Parts: sequence; structure tokens; C-alpha cells
Amino acid sequence: MMTPSGGFVLQEPGTYRPIVARSRSIREPIAPIAYDRVKLVLVRHGSAILLSEFGEKPVTIGDVVLLAANTLCGSEPEGSITVTTVYLDRDYVIDQVFWQHAALLTDRWQARDFAEELYSTSAQILRLGADRAGVLMPWLDELVALSLNGPSPARFYRLQALLFSVLDVVTPHITTTMARYGPVQIQRRSTRSRVPRYRHLAPLRTETRTAAALLRDAPAERWTLSGLATAVHLSPSQLGRIFVEAYGKTPMSYLATVRAEQLARLLRDTDLPVEAAMQQVGWYSRGHAARTFRQAVGVTPSRYRQLVRARRGFTA
Repeated sequence: MMTPSGGFVLQEPGTYRPIVARSRSIREPIAPIAYDRVKLVLVRHGSAILLSEFGEKPVTIGDVVLLAANTLCGSEPEGSITVTTVYLDRDYVIDQVFWQHAALLTDRWQARDFAEELYSTSAQILRLGADRAGVLMPWLDELVALSLNGPSPARFYRLQALLFSVLDVVTPHITTTMARYGPVQIQRRSTRSRVPRYRHLAPLRTETRTAAALLRDAPAERWTLSGLATAVHLSPSQLGRIFVEAYGKTPMSYLATVRAEQLARLLRDTDLPVEAAMQQVGWYSRGHAARTFRQAVGVTPSRYRQLVRARRGFTA
């Protein structure tokens, strides 16, 4: 696959894919770990005690565990437990939410906000029961078989069809909250695509999760790689390496994306002047902010606000 710089990236098994399925039997306790993926875990055999944001709860045959990205979860098998886990890339999930609710949403960043509010519970146990879960078994087995040998364009649509069949059974059992977006139809606009995140499917290190949380929680800080590395007790080179492995971009590129997302939200949802909104997310050079925002969104901040307001006025 050709990169924007003109080089080529060889995708080996285990690298970036939007849908990955794996089955395994577990006999030893697993300490709480988190992945930068949404996870659906179906219990096929046995039972265990899970530890996550829902506290300590038992799971058994027919239960499905839903975990948002970056959500810690550990398990203590009661003898042994066999599970099939479907790992879903966050951007892929948000894209599905965007198209499902396209009449309400301006862009995929707003779709992410919408999804976070709609699915506000980051760890859930869905009690499907053995009979209903049994319907999922053939689909999950085929998902596992298709995803074992790495990414393949020829297999993608079958993978997606199987996933949608699973979600059709599982989704009605997911607890949701009332989203605040009304039925106003807002102009839909695709955001500029980003470089795919070629990364291994591995647990996120605590330092990586902490660094990303610091950037999301305080984007207006004048962050440097050195300062961020000090905050998580790593060297700048160590932090840069493990951050790219986890998120597919450097910490400072991640910060630029966070700032662009938050600026888009302020331009949509507030009447702050554009320059004040830029400063609120940590950009003090209007020219730099406009260039970076345009690289991420495809239009300047001023034009973005005009488009949103024009459509709202048209549909009011």
C-alpha cells in the first residue's frame, strides 16, 4: 500500500484492520488490560468473574461483554472459559454511527460526540442467553476464519456482512442513553480522510493511555513532547515510539487532531468568535490554526461555521 510520502507499507498479519475476530480458551486469571478498539466478547463455554467499570460480575454461556475503546477489563476463569472476541476499530464504528444517523449529524466528529452520549456506558454485559447466542456461533466462527490470514479486500464485504448480522442480534440488548441532538437535518459533509493507522492489535500501555488522556483533557496547554514524556515518566523517544504503535500518529499530531475536533465542536455549538474559539483549544496563531484545521476538515474554521449555520437556517 502506498503512503502519502510515496513509500510502501507492508501489512503483516496482526496489523491495522477494521474488523478482527479471535477465539480462545482461558484458564488463568488475566489482569485488567485495555485496547484501542471496541470489543464484543461472546462467552461460548464455561464461566468467569469479570472486573471492569461495572465492578465484579459473573459471565457465563450466552453472555456478551461490550467494551468501549480504552476500557480496562480483567477476568478470573472459574475453571476455564472459551470466548470469541471481535475487535472493531473506533473510526470504523464511528463511521457506522455517522451513516446510521446521517440525517442528524454534520460530520464524523459530531458522530463521535453523538456516539459517546448515546453509548455512555463503556462496559456492559448483555445477557443474551444460550439459545439466542447460539445463533451467533456460525457467524463468529466464519469471522474468525476470515480474519486469521490478515487483511484482504476480497474478504472485506463478507466480514462486514457477518459483523452486521451479529450486531443485528446484539444491538437491541445494548443500554443507550437519550442523545441531545434533535431532528434538524444538518448538511452532511465528509471529513478529509486520514492516513490509516497501521498498528499491531496489542494492549495499550498505561503510559500511552495516560498521555492521550492528558492531551484530550487539556488541549489548550502548551504541550511539548518532552513535557508530556515527563508527565508519564518516560523518555521522549520511548513515548513517541509506543504512542505511534498505539494510535498511529505522534503525540503532537494527535494533539492537533484533538484541537481540531474541539474547535469544530465550539464552532458548531457556541457563538464564540472564531479567534476566541481557536485560543480556547490552544491555538494562538490564527494562520497556523486555519491551516491545521483545513488539513483535518477540508475547509477553514470560518467556512466551516458558515456551512453549518447556512444549513441550519435552511432547515429551520
